[in-house]
Amino acid sequence: MNDKELTQLAFKLKDKNLKIAFAESITGGMLVSEFIKAKGTSDVLLGSIVTYAEEVKQKLLGVKKQTLKLYTAESQQVTNEMVMGLYKLLKAEVCVAVTGLCGVGASESSEKPVGSVFFSILFLQRVEEYREVFDGDSTAIRKKAADFIFQKLEETIDRHYAHS
Repeated sequence: MNDKELTQLAFKLKDKNLKIAFAESITGGMLVSEFIKAKGTSDVLLGSIVTYAEEVKQKLLGVKKQTLKLYTAESQQVTNEMVMGLYKLLKAEVCVAVTGLCGVGASESSEKPVGSVFFSILFLQRVEEYREVFDGDSTAIRKKAADFIFQKLEETIDRHYAHS
């Protein structure tokens, strides 16, 4: 999304009196870095926690060691625990968590190729899950993941408030 579109997203959040927070792994801070380019983010953004290492996911967000062992750090299950841990910490009405694979050497497989990204968006205490596979190098995968999240956030707000 460009700065104008991100500003529209920030104002939609503000208009609905919604605060937002991010728990980032694969994006490494890109979500918050992109979002703060928009006008109005100081009114809605609580913060972002980059939890790249498994032990940080556990310590800061309460991701269970067993979940990491069973499903790997790059999984929907871990992303769901990240988003719930973020909510417990910051109590934002909108919490976003993202993990995934942007290079070889992690948990990639034929079912979960490089480019697989897992998203959890907690919106007013209800979690929506997404899994996408993006192509390109690691920078392209991260950028596509960030754009996907911002698009889904806008769609979620529009869908939720369609009748208000």
